[in-house]
Amino acid sequence: MDLERAVETYLRHVALERGLSDHTVSAYRRDLSVYGEWLGARGVSQVEAVTPELIAEFAAERASAIPPPASSSLARLQSSVRGLHRFLVREGRVDADPSGRLRPPKAPRRLPKALTIAQVDDLLSAAGPAPGSSDASAAEPAAVRDRALLELLYATGARVSEIVQLDVDDTVHGDLLRVRGKGDKERIVPVGSYARAAVEAYLTRVRPALAAKGRATPRLFLGMRGAPLSRQSAWLVIQAAAERAGLTSHVSPHTLRHSFATHLLQGGADVRVVQELLGHASVATTQIYTHVTVDALRDVYATAHPRAR
Repeated sequence: MDLERAVETYLRHVALERGLSDHTVSAYRRDLSVYGEWLGARGVSQVEAVTPELIAEFAAERASAIPPPASSSLARLQSSVRGLHRFLVREGRVDADPSGRLRPPKAPRRLPKALTIAQVDDLLSAAGPAPGSSDASAAEPAAVRDRALLELLYATGARVSEIVQLDVDDTVHGDLLRVRGKGDKERIVPVGSYARAAVEAYLTRVRPALAAKGRATPRLFLGMRGAPLSRQSAWLVIQAAAERAGLTSHVSPHTLRHSFATHLLQGGADVRVVQELLGHASVATTQIYTHVTVDALRDVYATAHPRAR
């Protein structure tokens, strides 16, 4: 089977049948393009001609590239290659999987960076005035929208891609939000009063005027020209607010997600509840946040254990 056709068949499979996001499929496409070009340079264009030795050589060459790739990028590249060949075996396109001996590099365990509660307050204030404050009535439309966006990101711990895909009618009973996550799986997440007030102010004062500028769309968050707010634009909103708040460390949408999880655990939430709220398939993914709360564990130990001091 032609390698290029095999890659396209596999990408259609992960997009349509496994329901992976456009962002993930694009990453797979980039990785497999690198793999295909490397094989093509060695005269290999048919999947049947790929051998375990070729794959081992490819993996070793990529690992020793200058500058060296991040271990996470290398692991994803190897995962893309393994996924392609396993798929071809399952579909009966080839008899054997030449990637069976490929082992991804062990990624270093990096603790997620979270903001303090005071820093989150500063970030939200820099985005726009709080609803009901003395400055709220004179706030620019963009500031009202941006405050609602950041309040909702922090209140729900949702990924930025999930937030920009929200529709106006994704609220359930006023204080719950229907979020569509990876693999198009839905979860219900509570929304606190601060975020509800900010979103209500945006829906009442700003969104109708923005919607009138563009084509009809059910999306909750809109750009200043009426089109659905993009993931990239949401990033820019957060970065601009971080600069105004004087936050020198890198702040991204995922920083608010990390902060959401960390603050919940510090407040005593069960890790499995946080797992459900974040939409993690495995609790092992969520447990990385328990390492961030080591100071809180020390405080509890010092207070509760009779021989701690």
